[in-house]
Amino acid sequence: MNKIANDLGTKSISQLILKQAIPASIGILVMSINMIVDTIFVGRWIGVLAIAAITVVLPIAFLISSIGMGVGIGGSSIISRALGANKENKAFEVFGNQISLTIVLSILFVLVGTFFSTPILQLFGANGDIITPATEYFDVIVWGVPFLAFAMMGNPVIRAVGKPNYAMLTMLFPAIANIFLDIVFIKFMDLGMFGAGLATSISYAVSGLFILWFFISKNTQLKIIPKYFKLNLSIVKDIVSLGGVTVVRQGTISILTIILNFSLFKYGGEISIAIYGIVNRVMLFALFPVLGVTQGFLPIAGYNYGANNTSRVKETIKISILYGTGIAVLIFIMIMLFPNELVGVFTKDEKLLSLTPNALIIAFLATPVITTQLIGSAYFQAAGKALPALLLTLLKQGFFLIPLVYILPKYYGVNGVWVSFPIADVLSTAITYTYLKREVKLNLN
Repeated sequence: MNKIANDLGTKSISQLILKQAIPASIGILVMSINMIVDTIFVGRWIGVLAIAAITVVLPIAFLISSIGMGVGIGGSSIISRALGANKENKAFEVFGNQISLTIVLSILFVLVGTFFSTPILQLFGANGDIITPATEYFDVIVWGVPFLAFAMMGNPVIRAVGKPNYAMLTMLFPAIANIFLDIVFIKFMDLGMFGAGLATSISYAVSGLFILWFFISKNTQLKIIPKYFKLNLSIVKDIVSLGGVTVVRQGTISILTIILNFSLFKYGGEISIAIYGIVNRVMLFALFPVLGVTQGFLPIAGYNYGANNTSRVKETIKISILYGTGIAVLIFIMIMLFPNELVGVFTKDEKLLSLTPNALIIAFLATPVITTQLIGSAYFQAAGKALPALLLTLLKQGFFLIPLVYILPKYYGVNGVWVSFPIADVLSTAITYTYLKREVKLNLN
């Protein structure tokens, strides 16, 4: 792993960010396209209720799989710092513990999802006519979630060992598989929501199996070694303290989803949930390069923090925010100029076409400022500072968006939901900037 150490510790920060961020961005882009195509296919071939059903179900699947994501991000932070400090054996032991945790926890949550599917779906907002297609979709994809959890665990570890191109492929292959299988199962075999769920579940398996192949192949020195599967309490505690940030964040997003879906249903019916489904897909797609910069930032900052090279950490923060903000401004301009065209990609329904562009514009109003919030919270996670990482990560969804989505619709109807997004973005960014500036002054000088 010496070559990895030399790269992350010596190459120019701009070059490293591009090397890490471009594959990460492509991977997120493909994953976003996958979700968008999924929405297009079910919207055009099944109906508006199918979009609403997927909007309800996917946050549940991602809540379960966030166990793997949390273990992956928490462990990869430790691995990056271990490599920076030339502690390679610790990297192997951490990875083995990550695998064991992911397998045990994901299976546990899948069992809960299987036996309590109906109350879980109702809790997340599967009301009215949405419950039937949502149940049909959920009952299939829940069995693919352990593969998704394993993939989400392995992906940040692959980036941590300096193989961002392979991390990209973990999202590229399942996306291609899902699009192909959607066409086969929904269009040609007419399997409806069951077909959409089957395609998604198989694509999760493709991703998880690719991760498995990578870590038993010759492409990495960090291997799957059974002797490291035995859980080490100290390592588990470190993984959970940092990875818990991701799990709590996803849990907060799930609570937000519950409140969002109930508010949308109460003030606008099933159609409003479908509108949010489209807005959410555009968010995932449009923001992929900003999220890619954030993912690229993590291993570089973590490695150099572990090596006690504070000047490179500061430079990584500065350049990442600069790149991400420039991209975010371009995204903002595109959304403001072409909202109708973007919505038209998803649906032919006249009501959706008339109502969604306004919601899209409002939700994206604060896009130019979001990079600072993302990089600020990511820095504390990369540095192994769990509490500030948790608090800053929860700012937008937990401290601001949840109460805003609950309160504002009482006064402004469904538009109160849409305006909650830019307000939460501005407030969370302002606080994160203040906190990050203080951290740099005190600990990175």
